[in-house]
Amino acid sequence: MVTPLASERKSVRYNEAMHIAHNISLREYSTMRLGGIAQHVAEIRSRDDLVEALAWAKAHGNVPVLMIGEGSNIVWRDEGFDGLLMINRIRGFKERVEGNDHFVTIGAGEMWDEIVGKTAAAGLHGIEALSLIPGTAGATPVQNVGAYGQEIADTLVNVEAYDRQLETFVTIPAAECAFGYRTSRFKVADRGRFLITAITLHLKYENPKPPFYNALQAYLDEHNVKVFTPQVVRDAVIAIRQSKLPDPKVVANNGSFFGNPIVSETKASELLQRFPDMPHWPLGDGEVKIPAAWLVAEAGFKDYHDIATGMGTWPAQSLVLVNEHAKRTGDLLTFRQKILEGVEEKFGVNLEQEPELLP
Repeated sequence: MVTPLASERKSVRYNEAMHIAHNISLREYSTMRLGGIAQHVAEIRSRDDLVEALAWAKAHGNVPVLMIGEGSNIVWRDEGFDGLLMINRIRGFKERVEGNDHFVTIGAGEMWDEIVGKTAAAGLHGIEALSLIPGTAGATPVQNVGAYGQEIADTLVNVEAYDRQLETFVTIPAAECAFGYRTSRFKVADRGRFLITAITLHLKYENPKPPFYNALQAYLDEHNVKVFTPQVVRDAVIAIRQSKLPDPKVVANNGSFFGNPIVSETKASELLQRFPDMPHWPLGDGEVKIPAAWLVAEAGFKDYHDIATGMGTWPAQSLVLVNEHAKRTGDLLTFRQKILEGVEEKFGVNLEQEPELLP
């Protein structure tokens, strides 16, 4: 049940002192560094700022609004955004301890990896495998961010957000977030309804226990690591990610561009007859997950550089599409389509894009 926070519903007045920038390039708000122009942009540093920005939009003809974090999972259209773009800068880190249980409430504008670093250093277990994921804390529930055997749904207690339908701040329990593999109600059924301002996680003062996710376990074995703490796992994940993935501050990219497809056991069996070395993970209930990176590489796009579009795939990880010298989002979408068609033609599998195409 979506629960309104006490005494939050109030009359809203637009604050004339609020700074709204105009005609700003959206390239600055996507790590792929592509996109058109945003008509209006405002930085949101508190819940009051959020309410005032919404009031501004309403007072100026009900212009459309969007709120984002760092833009690490966003692809902007070339047409731009004819509305108010709100950049979430809401900070905060509050702790509550109950024995071995540790609850942290995090402002949605906090940088996610800084939060993971802080909790791992404190010996708190639960999100250490989510290290070095770019973006803000508030973005993590939207796609149910996950890596190396952990996902945000494992530790999330609730989400605090402004409900544009009810026009008030609400608290949404994790059980009502409709989490799935890289998805949630915030991404699908209620897309655009909730503007996330904070999340609360339930972590524990304990060490992670093996066996770990295959790639992580292999790294730990290779380096003869026998003692596992949240910091040890974090360090290992960072080392793995840095060896495979480009830094979005240096190389324009959105991280993993496609989600790992889930197919039926029948389809997986058919593929394994043709490709016996295909990596795969049975999920139960007649479903099997296949790594998208393998499919993309085997379809001929490993370390691929497309002169026509200025796009390419990262040499160490085919799942990462990089902007080498593309000028338009249209170039990226053309390259994306080439990969989609190549994978579908060879394997009969449809890939789904992870970064959100906005607006």
